[in-house]
Amino acid sequence: MTSARPSRSFGFWAKILAAPLLVAGVAGCATPFKADVSRFQTQLPAPQGKTFAVVADDPAMQGGLEFELYADYVETEMAQLGYALAPAETADLLVSFDYGVDNGRERVRTVGTGFADPWGPWYGPGFYPRRSFYRGGGWGYGWYDPYFGGPEVRSYTIYTSGIDMKIENRATGERLFEGKAEAVSTSNRLQHLVPNLVDAMFTDFPGNSGETLRISIAPDDGDKTVKRLN
Repeated sequence: MTSARPSRSFGFWAKILAAPLLVAGVAGCATPFKADVSRFQTQLPAPQGKTFAVVADDPAMQGGLEFELYADYVETEMAQLGYALAPAETADLLVSFDYGVDNGRERVRTVGTGFADPWGPWYGPGFYPRRSFYRGGGWGYGWYDPYFGGPEVRSYTIYTSGIDMKIENRATGERLFEGKAEAVSTSNRLQHLVPNLVDAMFTDFPGNSGETLRISIAPDDGDKTVKRLN
């Protein structure tokens, strides 16, 4: 893979950060990986006899060892569909690919005990997506009293990750496919996130144009469930 597509702006990650997303993996490693996948397409050519190459959407990433690792996952998925890998200079289709994860943000969760509190009502357990001064002690968003049953406050860091994939006709430049897979999790390890995001992107590929799916991938056996969001 020697060719690279023109660089994009950083608007992709701004859109990811602004989008309402689900939380994947908050409960631990046994929790299924969940991603929201949006795809748009015209008629992709039949795989038989068609070749493709995966290139970096950001030229600075092209040829990097990390990019090559993640590009291999995309190549494997395209090959399983029946397309043949070829050099970027001669391929029928160019598959541009981008990935990333943000720096994380703190999320605060309050857990009520169900007992009465003489200092006033607590309005149930829930997530409060804002920063808090609470850091592992008994004080934070509200007062936790083990005798009167106030809410316990817990904080943790969540990360937003995503991949962006486009497919073009190399000869004409016609855009044939656009897709995004996005997830929020307590992990920022791209080595774990990117393969799962690619797996979600290619679930029921190429999908219905304009449809957003919530895809859940079981951690042990790879079984998937798909929920249509629109």
